[in-house]
Order: sequence, then C-alpha cells, then structure tokens
Amino acid sequence: MIRLYDYLESGNAYKVRLLLHLLEIPFERVELDILKRETRTPEFLAKNPNGRIPAVELEDGRVLFESNAILSYFAEDTPYAGADRWQRALILQWMFFEQYSHEPNIATLRFWHFAKLLADKSPQEIAAKRTWGEAALAVMEQHLARAPWFVGERFTIADIALFAYTHVAGEGGFELARYPAVQRWIARVEAQPCFVPITHDFGVPASPVP
Repeated sequence: MIRLYDYLESGNAYKVRLLLHLLEIPFERVELDILKRETRTPEFLAKNPNGRIPAVELEDGRVLFESNAILSYFAEDTPYAGADRWQRALILQWMFFEQYSHEPNIATLRFWHFAKLLADKSPQEIAAKRTWGEAALAVMEQHLARAPWFVGERFTIADIALFAYTHVAGEGGFELARYPAVQRWIARVEAQPCFVPITHDFGVPASPVP
C-alpha cells in the first residue's frame, strides 16, 4: 500500500490526501509533526533529503516528494490531468504559479499565525507576505470571474493545488470576502463528489518512519 508522510494541517499534504481520496486509491498515513522537527530525523531524511512533507512511498519503495509532482504522478491518465497537451501545459502553468506566487505568501502567513511566529517577524516581512498574497488572490479572482475552473471546463489538479491554501487563507488574515469569484470556486470544489475537508480524519496514522 502507498504510504503518505503527512501533517494534517499542511495544505501541501492535503492536496495529496484529497486527490488520493477522489481517485479512491488506498493509502496509509504517517503523521510527522513539523513543529517538533519530525521531518528532520535521519530516518526521514534518508527517504526525503529535502526534509519536508508531503512525500509518498510507493509499493516498490520508491519515494516521491514535492506536492505538485505527486499530484501529477497520480493524476496521469485520469480526467484530473487535462484533456490534451495544451490543457496539461495550462495545468502546469497554474501549479507553478501556486508554488511561486501563491503558496510562499498565503501559506507562510497562515503558518506564522498557526505556529505563533508573528511576534518574531518584522512588520515589513508581514506586510510583504500580505501584499504578494493579495496579488495572487487578485490573479485568481480575475481568472475565475470568467471561468468556472482554472483549466478547461472541469475540475483538475490545478484546482486542487490552488484550493489547498486558498480555502484556509482566512487563517492567515486574508479576507476572502473581497474575492467573490474565488469564494464561488471554493464552493464548487467543496461540492465535488468524494470531497473531504483538510481536517478529515483518515483513521489512526501508521507507525513512525521505520
């Protein structure tokens, strides 16, 4: 069975959990507490030298890390991957946008709130993350004002990648009410068959990293 190295609050890890659930692919979950540096142990670093979650260990022992690479791997040959070469390129476009312009700002500010790190950051650092996070949301709002999904006429891994941290952006102090098209898109994602929220309990996690 596939093993997912996970942290329940992580949007990046949630992307993988959500897609695996949508595809009805069974997996066992290994919870690693990033606040306790459990991804920095020698055992985990031997599997993922980048020392971050998520990572997936396949049945044959191969390990893949980086959330959007994992999405692409499992989505291949499914409707979530796009209908043709152009759509697949557009999916990559939005997934690169998510990791370069969106996640480093929205997810980071949320994490600073969650881990109570705001007091350690300068007003300039916080303002910069907020400015660039709002800019990313504005790009999404402009696109979603004229299209129901990010690529084509259906839900794809581009939507999963962007949904993960967008729908909890309020936890980082972003006001999603300012982005009505984004809010409507969030509702469409949550209405997908087999959708599960970020806090969905998949049962008792597997044993720590062997």
